[in-house]
Amino acid sequence: MSRIEAIEQYRAALRQGRKYYNSCVTRGEYPYPQVLNQILDDSMTAGNMLIGTVDIPMDRVVGTWMEGRKSAFAGNFMPLLEADTEFGNKWIDLCVSHLDEGGIRDPITCFEYLGRFYVQEGNKRVSVLKSFDAPTIRAKVTRIIPAPSQDPAIQIYYEFMKFYKVSQLYQVTFSQPGGYAKLQAALGFEPEQPWTEEARRNFSNDFRRFTDAFTQLNTEKLPLTPADALLVYLQVYPFSDLRAKSDDQIRQDLNALWPDVRLVAKGKPISVSAMPEPAEKHILPRIFGGTRIHAAFIYDYDPIKSAWASAHERGQKYLQEKLGQEVQISAYLAAENPDDTMEQAIQAGANVIFATSPMLIDACRRVAGKHKNVCVYNCSLSMPYAGVRGYYCRIYESKFIAGAVAGAMAGEDRIGYVANYPIMGAITAVNAFALGARLTNPRAVIELKWSCLPGNPVKEFWDEGVSVISNRDADGAKKYLAWNMGTYECMPNGDMQPLASPRWNWGKFYEKTVRSLMLNGLDSARDSEHAVNDWWGLSAGMVSVDLDERLPDGVKQLALILKNGIIDETIDPFLCPIRDQQGRVISDGTRRFTAEELMGMDWLCNNISGSIPGFDELIPQSQNLVRLLGIYRQQIPPRTEETAL
Repeated sequence: MSRIEAIEQYRAALRQGRKYYNSCVTRGEYPYPQVLNQILDDSMTAGNMLIGTVDIPMDRVVGTWMEGRKSAFAGNFMPLLEADTEFGNKWIDLCVSHLDEGGIRDPITCFEYLGRFYVQEGNKRVSVLKSFDAPTIRAKVTRIIPAPSQDPAIQIYYEFMKFYKVSQLYQVTFSQPGGYAKLQAALGFEPEQPWTEEARRNFSNDFRRFTDAFTQLNTEKLPLTPADALLVYLQVYPFSDLRAKSDDQIRQDLNALWPDVRLVAKGKPISVSAMPEPAEKHILPRIFGGTRIHAAFIYDYDPIKSAWASAHERGQKYLQEKLGQEVQISAYLAAENPDDTMEQAIQAGANVIFATSPMLIDACRRVAGKHKNVCVYNCSLSMPYAGVRGYYCRIYESKFIAGAVAGAMAGEDRIGYVANYPIMGAITAVNAFALGARLTNPRAVIELKWSCLPGNPVKEFWDEGVSVISNRDADGAKKYLAWNMGTYECMPNGDMQPLASPRWNWGKFYEKTVRSLMLNGLDSARDSEHAVNDWWGLSAGMVSVDLDERLPDGVKQLALILKNGIIDETIDPFLCPIRDQQGRVISDGTRRFTAEELMGMDWLCNNISGSIPGFDELIPQSQNLVRLLGIYRQQIPPRTEETAL
């Protein structure tokens, strides 16, 4: 570079510096580089650590160690002094000499605090390279360790220090806790596994391309880092796919997931719909004859072999029976590749997808991102994703009634309860059952066991002399025939006497949803700003309770009073004084729980004997579902995926 070119480079940098300075002054902001020793005091630090000489991200060089010549630079490290000053001449000389020799090679010396860098020696080198938009600069780094704190920023930084120890990367930052462990696992590394130089290089190259895509799409200036967005992306696409994709494809894939990125940034809670949408809300589709619906049902297991899939198949048949020729229905078994199965359904004309298992959620998200004109439903509760609508039953309402029946019929104060998994909504059902039993027997104790743990809970109850047991719910068949469904009493002669069986009526959901879509249009079900879950109960007919005809009349009458009260909202199972197992007051009985509180219950009523099992206690085949829907899913250590680097 000639001196004339270096002078022009300086003048361009000077214009940037003065523009930045004037903009800060206008907004009343500090216009110079931050000065670290003016920010820190001894109480804020826990010591220093020499990192060594590494490449650091230029955009995170934000200040200086000492005040020094702060008036020579704007906050963006662009110069503020004229080119003919001593400072200007040295800047220009540095530009000429170093660029003629193939770039600035001498490392700067700096301190790092909370992931930002403060220059001790080499300010002009930083300024020159920033003027050329250099992405990194070589630096001798000393880390200043912050004092431990409950401040989320400090906690995230301590997670970063563990991550840096294995990755040696400064480029990755997260705005929320837990990100580094999730990234390490998603890339196929064990928690303490060091990265190779090749892995570091490959990740840096691919992450830079992803960062470019994120920067181009983030016109809203969402308060997220590229790494935050990457975790959203990795929930759907493996990192190993990035290298094979073009920049345009990466941008398209991320754009399809942008509603979920936006939800993470805004932290919006899940929007819960407790009832079908009124048909009169959208009038235009009705004027023009309504929307023609082709609904495709996607099963992850053969309904012949899976009780869960079979229940949804009965719901599918119920829909066909109710709507006949008004709706086209198809069904698919999503074998090994659910994406291809859903694409096949869409190519055949499906404009509504009912994916009947929560394990299909990733495929649902990918398909929904590509097909904005298709309504995609996934049978799951508390899924925080836009574009895919969740649906599930408020089975806890029926459990409350079953609990009241059990309390009235139990000859002793002990009642057995077999829970399936510690997932969203399951603890709500256990507590509702316990509160129902307390209503009719204040001395009742619910003995809680789990089918997702080793052992045979029902046999254990028999051996322990517990005669009234709540087992798994009826799955939609017209009459419960299996002895192990619902709540029943073990008779002295060995017979099982049914008492009350909560029932899942998936067909009611499918019928009412499709009718709503036909009358209101597909757009009525789409919401790119919220994660929407349909969580319907007794009032929508999505759950019910089968009462055995041999129950005493008074018990049947009480059960019907409770059912009708829940339907007309004069009775709320949780609108009562509640204490948990530790004696803490959960409710004084004067307030209603929000849908979010109900879905995410992680405590047990004080008349329950038993506990919520930890993730490591579960039998292996239960862990995948609990990882996806568990009430403590955010605390489960990330699963290490296949190596991606």
